[in-house]
Amino acid sequence: MSTDTEAILTGVRSWAEENGVDVDSVEESEIVVTLPGEKKLKTNVAISVFARTAHLQAFVIRHPDENAAEFNRWLLLKNLRPGPVTFAIDSLGDVYLRASIPRERLLEELDVLLGAMLATADSAFNELLLIGFLTGMKKEWAWRISRGESTRNLAAFEDVLSGPDNEFLGAESEQSPEFPESPEPPESAGSTESTAGIAEAAGSKTENPGSKTENPGSKTDKQGPA
Repeated sequence: MSTDTEAILTGVRSWAEENGVDVDSVEESEIVVTLPGEKKLKTNVAISVFARTAHLQAFVIRHPDENAAEFNRWLLLKNLRPGPVTFAIDSLGDVYLRASIPRERLLEELDVLLGAMLATADSAFNELLLIGFLTGMKKEWAWRISRGESTRNLAAFEDVLSGPDNEFLGAESEQSPEFPESPEPPESAGSTESTAGIAEAAGSKTENPGSKTENPGSKTDKQGPA
């Protein structure tokens, strides 16, 4: 006998409360939880409950600025490894994690599935940044150094960005690098606290990551991979 959808969502909310995880939103058949990470500061996972299955989906990073072929090859190679979650891209090339499970097994497997979502998103984030956004990060590092701004948001990449391979270091530029779109655009490019850097913006997305279709293969809008 199928578990009632409302009871499943209540169970997810209880899991979140027990584990100190924020619940971002709840709809009729979907709940979004926010998992805190280290490299990727937060991962929003939408859990959608359908007639026979439950789908989990999390946005990882937006489409790359460069090296798209290498970027996508990296994702495909990761998908060859066994595990409960897989990478997918939408029509824009934005990257998601997906998982599906029979709805009656969701609550008993929830801890494992969300743990895998968080671990995979967190471990992949910096590697994908280096493949798909390296030039932008070099420019941002050089611009911040030239203005005496904090480089804290890029500290994990200091070995790569501060060395002789950064061709932008020492170049004269009064104009800030063009940061990709972010949910909270900076009011002033000269403010260390308000400037949204490449790393933060690449990992941000304003759309709800959830999918509202039983068949993930038919998804064509901007809220999830096709």
